[in-house]
Amino acid sequence: MSESKSKTSALHEKEGIAPPETFSKSSVAQVVQFRKIQPSADDLIQGIIQHDKVALSRAITLVESTNPEHLAKANTVINGCLPYANNSIRIGITGVPGVGKSTFIEAFGKHLTGLGKKVAVLAVDPSSSISHGSILGDKTRMEELVKDENAYIRPSASGDSLGGVARKTREAIILCEACGFDTIIIETVGVGQSETAVHSMVDFFLLLKISGAGDELQGIKRGIMEMADAIVINKADGDNINKAKLAKTEFNRALHLFPAKSSGWIPSVSTCSSMTKEGINEVWDNISNYITLVKENHYFESKRQEQNQYWMLETINEQLKNNFYNLPEIMELLETNKKAVSNNELSPFAAAMQLLDKYSELRKL
Repeated sequence: MSESKSKTSALHEKEGIAPPETFSKSSVAQVVQFRKIQPSADDLIQGIIQHDKVALSRAITLVESTNPEHLAKANTVINGCLPYANNSIRIGITGVPGVGKSTFIEAFGKHLTGLGKKVAVLAVDPSSSISHGSILGDKTRMEELVKDENAYIRPSASGDSLGGVARKTREAIILCEACGFDTIIIETVGVGQSETAVHSMVDFFLLLKISGAGDELQGIKRGIMEMADAIVINKADGDNINKAKLAKTEFNRALHLFPAKSSGWIPSVSTCSSMTKEGINEVWDNISNYITLVKENHYFESKRQEQNQYWMLETINEQLKNNFYNLPEIMELLETNKKAVSNNELSPFAAAMQLLDKYSELRKL
């Protein structure tokens, strides 16, 4: 009995083979040390205009920073890149979650790079209202495009920005243009008021829809339909082809109910499949025809000018808001008034007026 107990059981774990080192510790140390070195604004500008994607990424990170100390440096970089910007076609792409925006953008982006275009994708990922974190997984879903030398994908968290558009997306467009990208694609999270914000920073606004989801007529909303320059019924493949054709007919009928656009462009509806690439080239042909038209009738330039003025006012509003909430005196009074409003000791309007009056007093000092 004792002899059998001394024998080694066959159910023991054998020591495996240690996996080889997948990275060099010295290389990691060099990367860490490199990241600690903060390039100057001039270094970033020179890197960007020389089409250095690393410099572009670091500049966008700087622009997106909420650290007040980074603001002046970020503005210097943006102003230095302005003479090299404004030479691209800006395309906004929106649609409800699940419509296949990322898959479509990869197929569309690969088509454009195949035509010799340089494509930058600014993808806005939703931020959690609880943890305030964001997955930033668009690069994972665009695994082919991300490896293309003529493409650049930059996911950004929406944060608390209205409608899911990253706060500094507008500035990122300028940096990408200065870096030599001639086609800028902005992907939104597809919820809330994001369509309005995206429409104010792009030349062409594309709405993605899917058929068979029960929203063909539900999706005919006046606001989004009026803003769209084209509607594309995605996932038109397999058993869904006939449903996509039916949805195309219904949306075409709906478009005739809206007034003519000031651009002189007549929006159209098409179908495509991001999987089979069927219809992708027609989408680009449609966009090209639009750009030709609006440049000939000078709407392209006038719209860009209106957008610049709009974002100037938006920046003023944002800066005033930040200045207001970052004042220590306002922060203290805000907490006091919050409690008073919660206990019905003060109306929300009176509490707000007290805060604004306090802000006016502080500005006079």
